[in-house]
Amino acid sequence: MMTSVDTELIRILGDPLRLKIVTLLARETLCTTHLVDETGAKQTNLSNHLRVLREAGVVETEPCGRFTYYKLKPDVIAQLAGQFADLAESARCAADNKRACP
Repeated sequence: MMTSVDTELIRILGDPLRLKIVTLLARETLCTTHLVDETGAKQTNLSNHLRVLREAGVVETEPCGRFTYYKLKPDVIAQLAGQFADLAESARCAADNKRACP
């Protein structure tokens, strides 16, 4: 049973704006302009966050004319959710394990 969680991905998704972007992209594929409108973030700030998400493999790009659309990669989120489910199951199994104090 795996009990480790991808700490780098947690750090990346721990940023409020990145989590907002991921939440929005879970509903639909959006271009940068849509994400600026939805988040209120400046375009340069948003682009930096999208770059981090893309490099981490959380989102992928889809060129469309002069726009770039962003799409969430659900398998990455599902894998992270699975890691947390494994961790929860490990905690359930270990609930009665208590190490004696020296």
